[in-house]
Amino acid sequence: MTQRPYVLLSVAMSIDGYLDDSTDTRLMLSNEADFDRVDEARASVDAILVGAGTIRRDNPQLLIRSAARQQQRVGRGRTAHPMKVTLTGSGDLDGAARFFTSGDSEKLVYTRDAAVPAARNALGSRAAVIAAGDPIDLMAVLDDLATRKVERLMVEGGSAVHTQFLSAGLVDEIHLVIAPFFIGDHAGVRFVRPGRFPHGPERPLTLAETRQMGDVVLLRYLAGPGSGAR
Repeated sequence: MTQRPYVLLSVAMSIDGYLDDSTDTRLMLSNEADFDRVDEARASVDAILVGAGTIRRDNPQLLIRSAARQQQRVGRGRTAHPMKVTLTGSGDLDGAARFFTSGDSEKLVYTRDAAVPAARNALGSRAAVIAAGDPIDLMAVLDDLATRKVERLMVEGGSAVHTQFLSAGLVDEIHLVIAPFFIGDHAGVRFVRPGRFPHGPERPLTLAETRQMGDVVLLRYLAGPGSGAR
């Protein structure tokens, strides 16, 4: 028996379940109060994971915004910002993306065994590239993160990554923020893709908290006791 990291999935979506529309303009699904809540959550974890598609589309930095929270992390013997992790099937990543160039923390790339050379060639010394099976084995990823002393992992998307973690039953907690509008774009990005999920009507998640932040609302769900171990 090994202890995998506790997995917190964080997502903001429209009322009708979209993460983004099909335009080139970034869709804002949150507000400043929620941005600060996310910053607090990021400061509490050891690593943040996003898919390669999110890096290409949104070019995120995934850094702690609050200087006070950064200092608190350093005071506890940690880096100012959590480790950054991504998954890529192709190894096609831009080493100039802010994911790789910003922050003081380690950057890890998990990819298919066959794509390791391409990823290492693209990234050089900007990140450690790790073979994770073919296809990528999420349990192998979590096991490797555990060896790197990652106890809490925050998964921030996108849609494919959310679907993979949720359908595999590897999520312990969900922070679901709902924005007060509809998208209705058939070409937009949904929260999850079609799949078979362990938490269906016969095994629902537990609603642990609701929080209103202006016009957006946070729903915090728990998957149940013992889900962090195998």
